[in-house]
Amino acid sequence: MALSFQYNKTSLQYLQKQMSTRLRALPVLKNKESALRMEVKNTRNNILAMENHIFGQKKIVEQLSGLWQDFDMSLITIENVTTETVMIAGVRIPKLGEIHYQIKKFSLFSKPHWFGDGFQILKKLSDLAIEKEFAIRKMLLLDKARKKTTQKVNLYEKNQIPEYDQAIKKIKRFMEDEENLAKSSQKILKNKLQKINDA
Repeated sequence: MALSFQYNKTSLQYLQKQMSTRLRALPVLKNKESALRMEVKNTRNNILAMENHIFGQKKIVEQLSGLWQDFDMSLITIENVTTETVMIAGVRIPKLGEIHYQIKKFSLFSKPHWFGDGFQILKKLSDLAIEKEFAIRKMLLLDKARKKTTQKVNLYEKNQIPEYDQAIKKIKRFMEDEENLAKSSQKILKNKLQKINDA
């Protein structure tokens, strides 16, 4: 959409103010975009590391697959997951707090002795999977904010600032031309009045 303006001082001051606002905001937006880009990259790397860790833990579980057939999965459930909200480069991100598990009572004599270790392995795998989901959510939110910031930077840098600059130049030229015409008219009128007075 083309920028609409009038050829007067009020319009000139308005455009200068708008341009000044965008010029001040542009470095801040660029810094935010850079910070978000780095945060997305770091989060993506963390997710890959978590996936590798989960894969390694699953391999350990698979090696003991014969034992896991005896394990009663209904004895352990996730009771509660606490979260909090943190700000990263001006974006609200959910952060994983604590994961609370409920382990049902069972007889230590009727179950194999390694059940205690089994609970720890399951907790670790579950913790990693939940942490990974939070990291994915974080990455998606940050990437969405980064895209919006990039769009705003491009809008300011490639569209609005040049448009305001052109409009300001046009108004200034118009006002200078008007001033020159007024001066020329005054000079001509003064010369005519001088000739009349001299005659």
